[in-house]
Amino acid sequence: MPQLPLSLDRKVIVSSNTFDDAGVYRLDRHRALVQTVDFFTPIVDDPFSYGQIAAANSLSDVFAMGGRPLTALNIVGFPTDLVRPRVISSILRGGLAKAAEVGCAIIGGHSIRNPEPIYGLAVTGMVDVRRLMTNANAHPGDLLVLTKPLGTGIATTAIKRGVASRTLQKKVILLMSKINLAGAELAEHRLVRAATDITGYGLIGHLVSLCRASRISADINPAAVPMISDEIGDLIEQRCVPEGSRQNLNATTVLVDWRNTDEARRILLTDAQTSGGLLLCVAEARLENVLSILRKARMPSAAVIGKIVPRRRRGPLICVTG
Repeated sequence: MPQLPLSLDRKVIVSSNTFDDAGVYRLDRHRALVQTVDFFTPIVDDPFSYGQIAAANSLSDVFAMGGRPLTALNIVGFPTDLVRPRVISSILRGGLAKAAEVGCAIIGGHSIRNPEPIYGLAVTGMVDVRRLMTNANAHPGDLLVLTKPLGTGIATTAIKRGVASRTLQKKVILLMSKINLAGAELAEHRLVRAATDITGYGLIGHLVSLCRASRISADINPAAVPMISDEIGDLIEQRCVPEGSRQNLNATTVLVDWRNTDEARRILLTDAQTSGGLLLCVAEARLENVLSILRKARMPSAAVIGKIVPRRRRGPLICVTG
C-alpha cells in the first residue's frame, strides 16, 4: 500500500506513518478519538455470520489501540439485481449484533451499487492517551503473545472451494466473530504499550510494521505459534492457500530469516488473516497478569511465540528459527 500524505495537525497522535491499526486524534490532555474503517467481500456463505465477522474485524482495530468503540457507520455495497434485500438485512443484523456486544452504537452509514458485495464499518472510539497501544512502543526484552491461532485465510479458501470439514467451518466462523475486547482492558491496566492486530498481511507482515515503527527486531519460535486445527496443515499440503498469503510470503524474502523453517510453517506465519488476534508486546514481569486477563476474556489463544530484541544493524529484521 502506498504511503499516504501525512497530516501536520499536532493533535494527530497516530497517523498512517507507523502502519497502526487506527488513527488517533487528541481531544484534550487525556482523551483522544480512535478512528478506523474496514470492509471486505463475503468469506462465508451465511449472511448473518458474514456481517458478524466484518463488524468484529472493524471493531477490533479500536481494541488493538487500547480504546473502546463508541459509534460506527455501516459501509455497504451490493449488486442490487443479484442480492435480495433480506440477505442485505441479515448481514446488517449480524454487524449490529457484534457492535451491540461491545456497547458500540451503529448510527447510520452509506450504501452504493457495487459489482460484488462488500460490508464493513467505519468506527470511532475513545482512548486515554496515557494508555495508548501502538506499533511504535515495543522494547527489547518484550515477549510476543498471540491471542488467536492462525489459519483463517487457508480455512476460508477451503470453504470457498468446498473442501473444508463442517467442524472447521464452525470453528473458524466462531474464531473470526470473536472481538479482541481484551485489548482495552490490557491497556487500561497499563499492562501493554505496544500491540497490533493480525489481519491481511499475516503475522509476519504485521510484525514487520511493528519492528520498523519501534526500531527493533524480533525472534519467533514457529513451533509455539498456534494453528486453528490440524486440518489447516492438511489443507496447506493440498495447496489450498489464498493468493494474498502467497504474496505475503514472497514479500518476506529480504526481511526474514526462515532458517530451519519448513514451507508449511512459513505459509502459516504469512497467511492473510480475517479478524485475527492481537499480537501483544509484553514485559516479562507483566506476563502472568496479561495471561490471566486473556484467560478471563476467553481469548482463543494466549501463546508466547517469540521475543523483541535490539535492532539488528545487519541481517534480517525477523528471525524465525525452528
